[in-house]
Amino acid sequence: MKIGLSRIPFEGCRLEEEESAAALDLETEEVKFRGPVKIRADVSKITNALSVNLDVEALMHTRCGRCLEEFDTPLRKRLSLNYSVGRQEREIDLGPDIREEIILGYPIKPLCRADCRGLCPECGKNLNEGECDC
Repeated sequence: MKIGLSRIPFEGCRLEEEESAAALDLETEEVKFRGPVKIRADVSKITNALSVNLDVEALMHTRCGRCLEEFDTPLRKRLSLNYSVGRQEREIDLGPDIREEIILGYPIKPLCRADCRGLCPECGKNLNEGECDC
């Protein structure tokens, strides 16, 4: 998301945009995205400072750290970013900062649900589907 500094009115503005996960370089071997990343930005500019409050939403597809089943989980982040703006600058690119914040929010050990029982250490059966014969 790029913000043209000359287009920001005195009272600020709201911008909405959808970016693909590929454009933001978000996908990894473990995390994929279903659909676009939705970004809403409330932007205000005071002299040489730009303040941006962001709401970021997406649907992540990943694998459970206990039972190894794939599942979808919503991603919702609220961010506040501040930039100092020089006189020569025409626009600010929020993409790298948005990407960084989303990646920092990836779960270290994603769980399909809080009470996931995982796999049997003996036979490997998914214990969420019932008890094993071990």
